Amino acid sequence: MALTLAITAAEGSTSEREAKATENVIRTNNDILTETVRMDTHTHHSGETMISNAMEQALFGQLNREFSSAYLYLAMSAYCSHLEFNGAASWFKLQYEEEHAHATRIYNYLVEQGVQVVLGEVPAPPSDYGTLLDVFKSALSHEQAMTSQLNDLSDHALKEKDHATYNLLQWFVNEQVEEEATLGGIISKLKLVKDDGYGLLMIDNELGARQAATA
Repeated sequence: MALTLAITAAEGSTSEREAKATENVIRTNNDILTETVRMDTHTHHSGETMISNAMEQALFGQLNREFSSAYLYLAMSAYCSHLEFNGAASWFKLQYEEEHAHATRIYNYLVEQGVQVVLGEVPAPPSDYGTLLDVFKSALSHEQAMTSQLNDLSDHALKEKDHATYNLLQWFVNEQVEEEATLGGIISKLKLVKDDGYGLLMIDNELGARQAATA
């Protein structure tokens, strides 16, 4: 009888310990869950952005310029198609797609920084550009203006010590070096052939061989 009582008492003691241990685990898990929810709420619903308001507005401007560039190149594609330079039309269509991708890159960055993106109006581009050489000269002038804007934005980011935005902008600055070099090369070829129909046909075929850029 004494042995039975001892076993019962031991079992009762064990059950109490197990119950207390379970209670502690539940309390600990609840504490962890509460802290996780608190941290998540602070991170995602605080309404605070990770970049300054000045930088936010500057990037809005660049976002608008990238969309404007895409619109411009699509207009150039349409113009070249009208002139029956189908290779050049294809080249500018791909350029339009690249500029649209550039705009999307900035848009995604702003969203990741917690910014509510506000899109601006995109002005209508010109519809007449002159000769094929004139079209590419206009494209180069546009890219040079874009380079100047991006350099100014990069300087702004450095002054604010906003290294994340600076790194983003350096990707664009490096792209501009390639853009200007490519357009300069095409312009040089067009200047060489002048109004020679066969020469223009060869350049147009070369332009049409351009492939879409890989991601």
